[in-house]
Amino acid sequence: MPLLNDKQKLMRKIQQASFALVEANLYLDSHPTCPYGLKYYAQHKKEHEQLMDEYAEKYGPIRAEQSSTEEKWGWVTTPFPWERGES
Repeated sequence: MPLLNDKQKLMRKIQQASFALVEANLYLDSHPTCPYGLKYYAQHKKEHEQLMDEYAEKYGPIRAEQSSTEEKWGWVTTPFPWERGES
């Protein structure tokens, strides 16, 4: 298995946090008042947001809503995530 660069490592962390959020969401659908599930979801949501912000700052936005609109619509001026080889 090839070694991952920093950008790929960060993308893997985002994918892991995303997976944890989806799984917690599914759990909370059937256990909506579980304090442990709610805490787990909140923890991974915060981590996911921080990782997404870090990635956008270093490498560009992953989602359109991360694009800066103050100077220009940056979402279309950089390669889209699937064009950057992050998968």
